[in-house]
Amino acid sequence: MTHLEQRLAAAGDLQHRAEGLATEQFLMELVKVFHSRLLVACSFQKESSVLMDLMLRVDPNTRFVTLDTGLLFPETHSTWERLEERYGIRLEVHRGIDLEQQRLLFGDELWRTDPTACCEIRKVAPLTAALSTVDAWVSGVRREQSVERRSTKRLAWDPRNGLWKANPLAGWTERDVWHYIREHDLPYNELHDRGYGSIGCTHCTLPGAGREGRWVGTRKQECGLHREIPTVGDF
Repeated sequence: MTHLEQRLAAAGDLQHRAEGLATEQFLMELVKVFHSRLLVACSFQKESSVLMDLMLRVDPNTRFVTLDTGLLFPETHSTWERLEERYGIRLEVHRGIDLEQQRLLFGDELWRTDPTACCEIRKVAPLTAALSTVDAWVSGVRREQSVERRSTKRLAWDPRNGLWKANPLAGWTERDVWHYIREHDLPYNELHDRGYGSIGCTHCTLPGAGREGRWVGTRKQECGLHREIPTVGDF
């Protein structure tokens, strides 16, 4: 059996056992399977604070990436800086085309006229570039966050990106997340204290419970990073 075949077999085995493992044990086995061919995507929402702390306890050499859309809230940048300072790390940053170039190509307010295209340029394309260097990635998606995310698996093959995707916090509740943050005194995005249940770019995020504040007034529900989840709500 080749090394690649061994990794695929190990990933498949972990997939079958994933739901029954404690979060830290799941992460330990995830690192054992994928080693350096694994990255963690950070959005600097509350789940990112938890994931970063958990991953660094398991593997101090964890590779973290973030997408700088050029439209992040000041509070998001502050959270980014505080997490880097706390753990003594530097995140790998991926960006889309320059905002001025986007304006010239697509008009002044692409986030309003075609939010899906804007997300594709500012988020999906940069993440795709980052994922081309690994065999698995980790996100903070939780089933409780929305109807669209309810069927999220803890570990699954991501066919659109051609790699494995892990969601270690899939079964965590909002209460679980906040308990962990407070128990470990973690930095977190202060917008959560101002009624923002979910936090994205400045133009497309308003206060609201859960994901209610995202893309208000449209049918859009997801940015497209989590390709297994429908981007448009059925309403």
